[in-house]
Amino acid sequence: MKRIILADDHSFVRLGLVQILTDEYPTVEIKQVSDGESLVKEVTLRNWDLVISDLDMPGRNGLEALQQIKLIRPDLPVLILSIYTEDLYAVRVLKAGASGYMNKNAAPEELITAVQRILTGRKYITPEIAEKLLMQTEINKNLHEVLSNREFEIFKMLALGKTTTQIADELFLALTTVSTHRHRIMEKLGLRTNSDLTRYAIANQIISDISK
Repeated sequence: MKRIILADDHSFVRLGLVQILTDEYPTVEIKQVSDGESLVKEVTLRNWDLVISDLDMPGRNGLEALQQIKLIRPDLPVLILSIYTEDLYAVRVLKAGASGYMNKNAAPEELITAVQRILTGRKYITPEIAEKLLMQTEINKNLHEVLSNREFEIFKMLALGKTTTQIADELFLALTTVSTHRHRIMEKLGLRTNSDLTRYAIANQIISDISK
């Protein structure tokens, strides 16, 4: 019997995923959690065959949880789900140790394909992700790809117009920590103002044009 832990802060999403998985695996044991902290705790306490985790969750997000899981149980496969397109996060999560990355808009049967592949010890990589991995070199790397995962998350929030106070509240960080990250982001990208950040993010299709 397979044992899967499912992490998503939206209960209706979890219920939908549970239905898809139980239709394919009638005897599967599924544990549901709603945040990254609970996910890491469950991984620490029990053995699992697979983790399926949302990328965006309150507190510790899916990427941070993934990094912690890989420290605790390096061989435990993790499939990351997200509303974001593959070109924005797929390479990041795969480099962090994930066994696959899938957009939440994918067809239900694609989830089963991914789970089946991952449970046999392989990675779930779409042709688009494979091409991006092949093309990504130090020479053609975009500036924002040198940002750490935490810096990238804060960069995106700043580009969307959120203040350092709002970001600190949402990510449960000290205001000084967010300010330090902002300073490093500006240095790495060679930018000066939040408006510059927003223009850069729009130009690189990290966010859509919020003025429209």
